[in-house]
Amino acid sequence: MPAEPLSQKEIEDRLRELPGWSQEGDRIARTYRLGNHFAATALVVHVAQIQEELNHHSDLTLGYNTVNLTVNTHDAGGAITVHDFALAQRVEAVAPSHGAS
Repeated sequence: MPAEPLSQKEIEDRLRELPGWSQEGDRIARTYRLGNHFAATALVVHVAQIQEELNHHSDLTLGYNTVNLTVNTHDAGGAITVHDFALAQRVEAVAPSHGAS
């Protein structure tokens, strides 16, 4: 059963718990800055592993020393759901180990 879209208030409340994340239209997003390209690439691989574990995937963009994530829930018609925040929280937990800020 697909997750229900969150209300705007629920999205805003959850974003307050995730510094650095913001709402961009129908997605939540964050850009991480890292020390170099290798660290950024390692973070992308780690995020991909988390996404597979959760069976929930974001759009990832790898730059020289940046990683950008944008996520929404396709099964909910492209809305923001609890699944998006679960992914964001998992990424937040591992990003510091890669030197991300």
